[in-house]
Amino acid sequence: MTLHSPALGGLSPAAGGTTHDPRKETRTANWVAAIVCMALVFDGFDLTIYGTVLSTLLDDPSHLGAVDEAAAGALGSLALIGVLIGSLTCGFLGDHFGRRRLILGGIAWFSLGMFITALTTTVPAFGAMRLLTGLGLGVILATAGATMAEFAPAGRRNFYNAVVYSGIPAGGVIAALLGILLLEPLGWRGLFMLGATPILFLLPLAWFKLPESPRWLLSRGRTEQAHAASARTGIPLLEEEIVQQKGAAPARRGFAAVFSRQFLVATVLLGFMSFSGLLLTYGLNTWLPRIMEGYGFGTNYSLAFLLILNCGAVLGGIIASKAADRLGAQRIVATTFVLAAITLALMTFSFPAPILFLFIAVAGVGTLGTQVLIYGFSSNYYTTNARAAGVSWVAGFGRIGGVLGPLVGGWLVALGIGGGSAFYIFGGVALFGALVTLGVPRQRALEQATRAVDAPAETPDDGASRQPAQPAQAVGR
Repeated sequence: MTLHSPALGGLSPAAGGTTHDPRKETRTANWVAAIVCMALVFDGFDLTIYGTVLSTLLDDPSHLGAVDEAAAGALGSLALIGVLIGSLTCGFLGDHFGRRRLILGGIAWFSLGMFITALTTTVPAFGAMRLLTGLGLGVILATAGATMAEFAPAGRRNFYNAVVYSGIPAGGVIAALLGILLLEPLGWRGLFMLGATPILFLLPLAWFKLPESPRWLLSRGRTEQAHAASARTGIPLLEEEIVQQKGAAPARRGFAAVFSRQFLVATVLLGFMSFSGLLLTYGLNTWLPRIMEGYGFGTNYSLAFLLILNCGAVLGGIIASKAADRLGAQRIVATTFVLAAITLALMTFSFPAPILFLFIAVAGVGTLGTQVLIYGFSSNYYTTNARAAGVSWVAGFGRIGGVLGPLVGGWLVALGIGGGSAFYIFGGVALFGALVTLGVPRQRALEQATRAVDAPAETPDDGASRQPAQPAQAVGR
């Protein structure tokens, strides 16, 4: 939403002289997207690399000691518990300390964690470092959506969020490829060392190229700094200021705003959407190779299913995000959940391998690809004063599902339950996610506030044009 005034050359007096430079805004958004996406690539790498090396740790006790299926599931969940803690902690810190500091700290933390994990020699030490590494990954995960929502150009927010969060399945693709190519020559320790490399290149890049969000600065009352940051980055402040002036955004901040009357129902349902998506994501990424081995596929063939799952998530997530910008994220998320349920059920039939690859690719769109859309949906749903806390809640509560995913898979394998039953269970979770998604309420109060804000800004007699107002979803972002 941009209001024009003849006296100010297209700037509203309420904006305090804030200039909107679309080219500079796009350039800044591209840098932010690239940095945050690369950080999330290593979140996805960490997610998938454990599933890639799991068979090695199960079959050869010389690495860490004896590991059975139940213990393997628990080890897979420890990193997710760390992510859960890191994500929820970020909710308390993100709206107070800002986006830039948390991303820089998260990159350094998880890089060191991956490095130390590669040096562990016992199961307890490995599990402890998986937990600690997850803290840094959780901070990045929860901060990414809030950051991108405040830098992405209006009308392309779902697309930018999908690009950013597609870093997670892209990291999974990289991990699966490296597992196929380098597991034997480098061993599992070498693969974990590769996960520590962001401290060498990504941290310096983020230090110099990642700005603080002007909208976050404004929400903290740091008006002069916000306008200076807006001038440097091209990110407009006008929309945010109007919403604050009209009182459309809640006065509370952080979790107090997230659980206020305005957002309470949506907060609960968004949490269960993420719960479903992450249970599917982590359950399949951890156990899919082992399940497919149970169908008679060799190790490399089973890893290929993991590769296809994540490729489907990357490509499908980007395509689905374009549809979400046109049709709305809510209906697209519900649709992709249903697609996941259908294709996971079809995996239980004796189709030829190419058909199974197709099914698992579509399932990737409906699991990790859907989770990408959920993060974008939630980061655009909340206003700035609640955004970091809201996204951290969605990421953190969802991690409960992520913790259960590897555990459920481990229990099923330990109980001797076949892959068919596992696919049906995961398909049922996808259907639950679709139903929850359809229940999320629209932001009607914000829509009304937007119309109220737009009305007095019309200047039909002065001949000046006014850009059309953005949809209600953009208000306060």
